[in-house]
Formats: sequence, C-alpha cells, structure tokens
Amino acid sequence: MGEPTSKTMHGTQQAGAGSSGAAGPTGATRADAASGSAFSPQALLRRLRTPRPPRLWFEIVLIGFSYWLYSLIRNAVPEQRETALRHARDVWRLERALGLGVEHSVNHAINHVTWLIVGMNYYYATLHFVITIAVLVWLYLCHPKRYAAPRLALFVTTWLALIGFWAFPLAPPRLMTGGGFVDTVQVHHTWGSLSSGDLSQVSNQYAAMPSMHIGWSLWCAFTVISLSGRLWVRVLAGAYPAVTLVVIVATGNHFWADAVGGAVCLAAGYGAVYLLYGRWAYRLPADVPALDGSRRSRRSRPSRGAGA
Repeated sequence: MGEPTSKTMHGTQQAGAGSSGAAGPTGATRADAASGSAFSPQALLRRLRTPRPPRLWFEIVLIGFSYWLYSLIRNAVPEQRETALRHARDVWRLERALGLGVEHSVNHAINHVTWLIVGMNYYYATLHFVITIAVLVWLYLCHPKRYAAPRLALFVTTWLALIGFWAFPLAPPRLMTGGGFVDTVQVHHTWGSLSSGDLSQVSNQYAAMPSMHIGWSLWCAFTVISLSGRLWVRVLAGAYPAVTLVVIVATGNHFWADAVGGAVCLAAGYGAVYLLYGRWAYRLPADVPALDGSRRSRRSRPSRGAGA
C-alpha cells in the first residue's frame, strides 16, 4: 500500500512541480512579451498610424525651427555662379529644343502690363508663405487627426528641395547673361523679393531648382481639394498652382522645368507618407486607428456614424 501511495504522491508532486514549473516560464514569457511588444516595430508603427490631435505648442516650435533651419541651410549652399549659369543655359537650350521655351515671351508680354506684373511681384514674394501657413492652420483646426500625414509630406518635400539646391545650382532666367529676360522686381521697384536689391546679399541667388513655390502650392491644392466640402473652395485651390506657375515664369524667377522639379519633390514626399502610413495621406481615418481595425471599440462606431 505504501509503495503505490508513494508513487502516487511522487507522481502528484512531479505533476505539481511540472505544472508550476511550466507556469513560471510561461508567465515570465508573457510578461516579457508584454513589455517588449510596446517597443516592437509593429507596435511603434501602429502607434504612429493611430490618428491623434496634434499639440499646438509642438507644431509651432516644429514649424518655426524647421523653417529657420531650412532658410539657414538654403542660404548656406555655396553660390556656384558659373555652374549655376551653365546649368541655366543648358535648361534653356533643352526647353527650346523641345519647342517649349515660352518663358521669354511670357516674361516680356506680362511685363508690359504694369499693374499685372507689379501684382505678380507681390504675389511671388508673399503668397507662398501666407497660403501654405493658412492651409496648415486650417488643417490643424478642422482636420486635426488627419494633420500629421500631410504635414509630413510637406516637410519631406521641402527637405528634398534642399538636396536639389545643393546638387543642381541653377540661375533663374532673370540672372542669365545674354538671356534677355527682365528682372521685374528691379524694373518696377517693388519690394519683397529676397533675390533682388539689398536682400540678395542674404539669400542664395542660385537655388531655383526645384521650385518650392510650385511644390508648396500643389501641396495646398491637394490638401484643400481632398478635404474641403465646398466646390468653390476646391476650384480656387485647383487654380492656385496654375496661377503660381504663370507668376514664377512671368517674373523671371523660374523656368517651367523648375516647376517640374517641385512637383517631383512633392510626389516623393507623398510617396514617403504612403510607405509610412500604408495609404494615401488624405484617406487616413479621422477617428479610429489606421491599423488593427478588428480592435475598434464599440464606442467608436456610433461616433463614426454620427460624424458621417
């Protein structure tokens, strides 16, 4: 009787020890997994893709610091005058070979309409800042949980432009020697251009490729057209980059090829956002995580219906 009992007890103890031993490592493994999962690539990506309102103070500091750094780096790019002029001649020669060298005709034709070219000079000097900031503010206030992805696209576009300024210094048409272009700011004595007059000493004269007037105006157009519910607002947004293209050519500040460069930078910016978020920037959900749809809470479902 003792031997079976002993075996039974021994077996029970073995089983108990085995079960407790199995529980120990399993519990530890779960704890380790729980602590490590918060820092896993999947968890970090999920957190990044989760819509959340931006912090005002952080956005102000980020935008202010980024613009200051952008201006500093842009103006620190060596002004390679001879290289920039050679590149300008090459671009102009290529455009004319393609039968698309329209800049000279547009520049001279609009320069004869004084009120129009003066207005374009002020447009060129101011609106790309004013409208871009206004769209950022509108996006922050009206679509806060969709703010991060478009803002990132704008930032990537701008930083890519810095690479272009450094890698391909390009003189604007108005600075080409023998090009016959009119520097409309100097001729009509308008203010505001960092590329003419005394202000030219603190601004890189040969950072024309790519055109951020076009890159930023296209970003504004895509943002407003994608998110605004008013037709007339979307129409104005769509016209904005088209008008900007006419302005940069008419004032002699850019070739149309520079506009193509700006559009390419913007496309790369949106491409980076797509890779990061997994979808088009303006199709990100406004109120639920972009990933892990199976975990949406019941509370979020009525709010989506009410919001729609």
